[in-house]
Amino acid sequence: MARYRDAVCRLCRREGAKLFLKGDRCYKPSCPIEKRGTQPPGQHGNSMRRGKALAGYGQQLREKQKVKRIYFILEGQFRNYFERARKLKGITGVALLAFLERRLDNAVYRAGFSTSRRQARQLVNHGHVLVNDRKVDIPSFQVKPGDVISIKEGSRKNVHVEGAWQTAAGRGRPAWISAGGDMTATISALPTREDIDRSINEQLIVELYSK
Repeated sequence: MARYRDAVCRLCRREGAKLFLKGDRCYKPSCPIEKRGTQPPGQHGNSMRRGKALAGYGQQLREKQKVKRIYFILEGQFRNYFERARKLKGITGVALLAFLERRLDNAVYRAGFSTSRRQARQLVNHGHVLVNDRKVDIPSFQVKPGDVISIKEGSRKNVHVEGAWQTAAGRGRPAWISAGGDMTATISALPTREDIDRSINEQLIVELYSK
């Protein structure tokens, strides 16, 4: 997913749900999901898939693909997160989602410094993001409680960053991230299942990788 070059709106239509990959456009009437519904991309759309409801392996595979697309990561990265989650005590699926949520690019997005995870990844890659006043340019960096995320002083007037921060409250922040008045965000706790997209069925992914 990190090297995907096609229109990202096609991914949302393929999964039949908003994945919020396009930033501000996802919240506007111009969003293809709003205009065309959940009809899959392609010339014939649903007409080619009528009567072919997914079940078993197909359903599990689609759920994995959806989560990979939400967090915009590759198969190898995703599998590594699963293996790490499986070694922990507790529920593997929940641990997997927690690892994904704690990625720095996701935390930047969820804190409100960007309007999409893809945009957040660019901010991190280009060295605009600080963690505890130190530059971190690794999108997969795992944030932890007590970490303070901020944008470099010289980048705070960036029109995209400034615009995203001003509208962040309307998009909503998770309970595990606290926003500061000086354009900073603090990781106040570890993400819980209640903080993560309820449309995700992580058990399907666990079943897929457990075969």
